[in-house]
Amino acid sequence: MLVSREELEQREERELAVYAMRSCQSRGRVYPAAEHPYRTAYQRDRDRIIHTTAFRRLQFKTQVFVYSEGDHYRNRLTHTIEVAQIGRTLARALSCNEDLVEAICLAHDLGHPPFGHTGETTLNELMEGHGGYDHQKQTYRVITKLALRYPDHPGLNLTYEVREGVVKHDTDYDIVDARDYNPDEMGTLECQLSNLADEIAYNTSDSDDGLRAGILSPSAFLDLAISRRVLDSLGESATSIDLTQPLDRYRFVRRLVGIEVSDAIQATAANLQAAGVQSLADLRARGKNMAAYSAEIAEENRELKRFLFDRFYRHFRVARMAAKADRTIRALFSTFVEEPAQLPPEAQESETANGGDLHRVVCDYIAGMTDRYAIAEYRRLFDPEEGV
Repeated sequence: MLVSREELEQREERELAVYAMRSCQSRGRVYPAAEHPYRTAYQRDRDRIIHTTAFRRLQFKTQVFVYSEGDHYRNRLTHTIEVAQIGRTLARALSCNEDLVEAICLAHDLGHPPFGHTGETTLNELMEGHGGYDHQKQTYRVITKLALRYPDHPGLNLTYEVREGVVKHDTDYDIVDARDYNPDEMGTLECQLSNLADEIAYNTSDSDDGLRAGILSPSAFLDLAISRRVLDSLGESATSIDLTQPLDRYRFVRRLVGIEVSDAIQATAANLQAAGVQSLADLRARGKNMAAYSAEIAEENRELKRFLFDRFYRHFRVARMAAKADRTIRALFSTFVEEPAQLPPEAQESETANGGDLHRVVCDYIAGMTDRYAIAEYRRLFDPEEGV
């Protein structure tokens, strides 16, 4: 039996919750486009995102560890896939639009530069006086301007709700600037769940990678309140589980993810019920997000984040990687600004499209690089024996 887009939209109407976003109710695209015969609007958005160069480049962009540190650590692509998987689980349990959540999750880090948050901080400093740099705003530039996939318009021409999900991506590491997307209006629940999925993914995966790398002390990690909760759930004690052993670590992190996801589902459902949300418009009119953790898990996550910041992100090995990344990006940036003739032709040509702003052209070029391309470009520019 063939399933048409209309049938998929009818299924959404029958099966999704009253507060969920339905594909047929989308506020549409910037550039008019005919509907697809067997994909909904959000399914098309998801597919457009996956097929971009920016999405493929995430494979060699840093999450915490630079790619050269090993093949088994998360990179920006594996992080994105984990976010999308968690996001779909949250959406399915709460009868939301899984395709919309997945599209937002897959797009949320497209604007990340090489070398993770170090690259972002460095570019922001270098762009002082020229509009600064923020990976979330850059993601919006990618999907609306920089991703050239169609002859008749720039960007991916995604639906309003996916674009809104990108600009209202609200976590501790993102700056919301929703001035063009009704800033007084709360994002869809799908948008809010994408934010939670991102937070769950980086908290749990960074814990896993930190333990795998031997940077995080297992005993100190197991002393955290969230870890004690996991141990109780497993029927284990801090002395009966060895996080230096892969199978014990996998088991522990798997349960940690499960606890975080289950709590987010239950707490969000409770918030919706307590607020008496009866429609999408009702949800949007609320003055706060409905998607959230319970108070207990939220506090335990704050402790986990502080622990990761102090013991992992500021560890000397991570600091050394960050220092090398900072030097690399600064050298590339200053060279291209001082001698723009060294930019590749396509980057030079984009200066006109950027209103003659050379700094933004250079910033876009560097932000689009993978870690390994940035390193290779550095060698081509500064090593006399390296081919250009």
